[in-house]
Amino acid sequence: MTDPTGPAPALTLAQGDITREHADALVNAANSSLLGGGGVDGAIHRRGGPAVLAACRDLRASRYGRGLPTGQAVATTAGDLDARWVIHTVGPVYGAPGADPSLLASCYRESLRVADELGARTVAFPAISTGAYGWPLDEAARIAVATVRATPTRVEEVRFVLFDDRAHAAFAAQLD
Repeated sequence: MTDPTGPAPALTLAQGDITREHADALVNAANSSLLGGGGVDGAIHRRGGPAVLAACRDLRASRYGRGLPTGQAVATTAGDLDARWVIHTVGPVYGAPGADPSLLASCYRESLRVADELGARTVAFPAISTGAYGWPLDEAARIAVATVRATPTRVEEVRFVLFDDRAHAAFAAQLD
């Protein structure tokens, strides 16, 4: 593992579909099965094609038989996406037993750790846990931005790719 002691990454915002982004690594707001689902997870699997699903199946068969734990991250190929890797992370479900902000922060921290191990210089994140998992957008944006700012990394650019105006505004407010 590298010693992530570089300068803080540039934090940028984009609005749109994360599967259309060009970056070394795209972060997938995955479910614990790693086998696809709705929202960002389904979109990454559809656009990434069969190579992403095959890599996730391999992970399930080897290291993650019970699924990827909440707050952890693991990388696969990016398949047909315009990236080298997909970093899958499982966000917490808001209001579920045991879900707390530290698990959401862990998704960002662990994804950056994996990015460092891969040598990724640019990483694109969605707004993890804010869709079907119900995390309040303003709180999720605060946790995401604060965690990325506080996490030592060799990543040079962290891009938050937000699907709509509301999400973009929430993250923009945290960058100001």
